[in-house]
Amino acid sequence: MNTAPAARYSRRDLAKLALSAAPLGAAFAQGAALRVNGVVVGATSYSFRDRPLDAAIQAMRDIGLRDCVLWQGHVEPRGVRGADARNELRKWRTTIPLRHFHEVRNKFRQAGIHLHAYYYNLRGDFADEEITRGFEMAKALGVKYLAASANLAAVRRIDSLASKANIFVAMHNHANVVPDEFARPEDFQEAMRGTTHIRINLDIGHFVAAGYDPVKFIADNHRHIVHLDIKDRNQQKDNVRFGEGATPIREVLQLLKTRRYAIPAMIEYEYKGSDSVTEVRQCYEYCKRMLS
Repeated sequence: MNTAPAARYSRRDLAKLALSAAPLGAAFAQGAALRVNGVVVGATSYSFRDRPLDAAIQAMRDIGLRDCVLWQGHVEPRGVRGADARNELRKWRTTIPLRHFHEVRNKFRQAGIHLHAYYYNLRGDFADEEITRGFEMAKALGVKYLAASANLAAVRRIDSLASKANIFVAMHNHANVVPDEFARPEDFQEAMRGTTHIRINLDIGHFVAAGYDPVKFIADNHRHIVHLDIKDRNQQKDNVRFGEGATPIREVLQLLKTRRYAIPAMIEYEYKGSDSVTEVRQCYEYCKRMLS
C-alpha cells in the first residue's frame, strides 16, 4: 500500500500531464503493433475465415495479436454463387459506399488492432475501375498497402494505377510454378523491374514448397518486402502445424530480429486443426518461442 501523501498539481501541471499522455492514448486508440523481441508478429484475418469479422477481431484480441492483414473475404459479401457471381462481385466493389470500409477501420481501432494491409486480389480480368476501387478501399481502411495474388501480365497496368493512387501493391506468391503467376524469385524481380509501386508479400511456406530458400531471399530483398505470411509446409507441399514441416520459421524470425528488418511477420493458419482460435494461439506461442 502506498502511504505517501497525495501529490498536489496546479492547473498548468495537469495540462502538461494531459498533453504528454495524448500521444500514447492516440496510439492505443488507433491500434499499435506489439513486438516480440523487436519483431512485429501479427496475423492475417484469413486465419479466422471460419467466423465473421467481429468474431475474428475478438479472436485476435483474445490471443493478444495487435497487427493484422485484413482479408477481403471478411468485408465482401459472402455466398455469391452462380454464373453471374463475378459480375455481382464487381458491381458490389465499384458501388459500395466507402463508409463501409470506414466502419471496418473503426472496428479495428476500437479493438486496438493495427491494420497493416488489405488483401485484395488483382487478376488479369479486372477492369481499371475495379483495380482503382481497391486502392480507394485501402485508403478508407487507413492502410497504404494492398496485398494481392495477381497475374504477372497485369503488373504494369496495376503499377500505373497504383502510382496515381500512391498505394503500394505487395505481390503474393504461391507454391505452384506456372506461367503468369508469382512463385519464383525471378517473378518478383520481373514485376519490380521498371515499376515504382510494386512490392513483395512473401509467403514463406509457399516459397519453400516451390523449392526456394526464404532466408536468403529475405536477406537479399528485405527493402522491398511489405510483410511475410508465416506458415509451415512439408516436402509433400501439405500445410502442417508450425514446427512440423520444412519451412525455416525460426531462422526467418531470427533474421528479422538480429538484422532489425522492419518486416511484420503475419501468421496464416491454413493446416487442418481444431478451431482457428486454438490453432492461431499455438502458432503465436510457437513464434514467440522461436524469437526468445
